Amino acid sequence: MGFAALGTVAGGFGTLAAQTPPPKPRIKIGFLGVSHSHAMGKLKVVQESPEFELIGISEESETARQPYRSTDLQFLSKDQLVNTCSVIAVESAVRDHARHAKFALQAGKHVHLEKPPADNFKEFQDLISLARAKNLLLQTGYMWRYHPGFIAALQAAKQGWLGAVYLVRATMNSHVAADRRPEWAEFKGGAMFELGSHLIDAVVRLLGRPKTVTPFLKNHGSFNDNLADNTMAVLEFANATAIITNSTLQPNAGEHRFLEILGTNGTVLLKPIEPPVLHIDLAKPAGTYAAGNQAVPLPAYRRYVGDFAELARAVRGEQPLTATLEEELLVHETLMRAAAM
Repeated sequence: MGFAALGTVAGGFGTLAAQTPPPKPRIKIGFLGVSHSHAMGKLKVVQESPEFELIGISEESETARQPYRSTDLQFLSKDQLVNTCSVIAVESAVRDHARHAKFALQAGKHVHLEKPPADNFKEFQDLISLARAKNLLLQTGYMWRYHPGFIAALQAAKQGWLGAVYLVRATMNSHVAADRRPEWAEFKGGAMFELGSHLIDAVVRLLGRPKTVTPFLKNHGSFNDNLADNTMAVLEFANATAIITNSTLQPNAGEHRFLEILGTNGTVLLKPIEPPVLHIDLAKPAGTYAAGNQAVPLPAYRRYVGDFAELARAVRGEQPLTATLEEELLVHETLMRAAAM
């Protein structure tokens, strides 16, 4: 190859290099509280993300700080955190969620807010109003919004492939150790408030605002406390019913968690939810599915990855969040009704 040809090749590489966009600056994020059970998993996801720069954490409780003492994470005050970061992830105790989110929003920061986002409706209304007034993002931590099984199941229902949806059944149980029960018993809604929120989120985004919500909050465990550990909520819509159950008493509960949507043309069943296994059974072919019972292939799923990937795109103005502020408000209103709070 002659020098002229080499020069042409070199020039070609130069053109390609010039067309390659520069790397996007990483988004500075900090964690306000790390006492929630999801905090450690979310910290790992953020640390591994090319989109975020984890600045540090602010945590008042020494007990909650202890697991992070052996890491290289920086401990900061609340003021230091909001002065340095553009996004705040609130992963504190549930009782502090609304207070910490308000602090971050008032400081002009986008917020990822662990669920349940508040323990009453008025406080969450105030957060929504504040986010609107300041044109800030408020993303609640309903991780299954980004779950491929939930996405496929809700798509089949929303596109009409199942026919007219008339019934949704969903269960998210767990086996809560005795030493964790006081934390859950702090709120009247108990298991429905803590666990049922994920399922209520999916049902409301599918069917809208229920006409009536009837909660059944029972204490059936052999413990000397008042935790509502065996709960159910019946949500009634104009032409459909949803039945959500949550208990803290089931051993090996994970493999029994499920979401089932029934329509006049068929049924979609996600069971277990993690790792996801999805089947759809149709009377007539619809959408991308044939008639009959079939397994639906799903991509790999890891908790929290989708949440923060979408949050980064929203911060950069590349796409809106999955749930609008109006939807966030409706989900929380319905949760408060189901939890009798």
